[in-house]
Amino acid sequence: MPPGLESRDMIAQPESESPALPSRLPRHIGIIPDGNRRWAERSGLGRHAGYDSGVEPGLRLYRACREAGIEELSVFGFTRDNAKRPSAQVEAFRSACAEVGRRLAEAGAEVRAVGDEASPLFPDGLRGLIGGRGKSPRVNLLVNYGWRWDLDGIRFGPHRTAGIPPIELVIRWGGGRRLSGFLPVQSAYADFFVVDALWPDYQDSHLFEALSWYSTQDRMP
Repeated sequence: MPPGLESRDMIAQPESESPALPSRLPRHIGIIPDGNRRWAERSGLGRHAGYDSGVEPGLRLYRACREAGIEELSVFGFTRDNAKRPSAQVEAFRSACAEVGRRLAEAGAEVRAVGDEASPLFPDGLRGLIGGRGKSPRVNLLVNYGWRWDLDGIRFGPHRTAGIPPIELVIRWGGGRRLSGFLPVQSAYADFFVVDALWPDYQDSHLFEALSWYSTQDRMP
């Protein structure tokens, strides 16, 4: 854990008592938290204002996954393509990602920031961030990530995210039906669940619905 950070549970409690979980759960879940800009516009705010409203939902999701016994999460923070957006939006999602990483680490989570760290767009607060080891779920926070950057590592050896295991389930908020370049190697055989609600409107029930649906899918090799 980074110096000065205490290992205490600072994540909000679940919204209500968790429903009965299915017997078969994914070990590793990919999270695509989309819809922040649309949520902001719907709320009469500037597009950049939606990212800050996505921080608390991320912390609640982490807590719900921890209660469910999920071992690992990979969360799409922002991509190198996202960084081409207007500067106010770029600074907003960089700041939101740094806040999520910091607060997860404070709660004792093992957090690894994954992306092009050589770029100035990589949030300074996430450089080299590793939270408390051994506390599940481990969180891979993708920041300034790009699938081309990832696979380009093959020129010199394995792809750059080779240390991240396969993903069994990808959940995308915001109604989109695409991966948007999200960890293409790890997601190759993942089941894909779509939540129509926008990310800042996250509810634990979204996660439990996805887990219930996953348990019905044919995962035979």
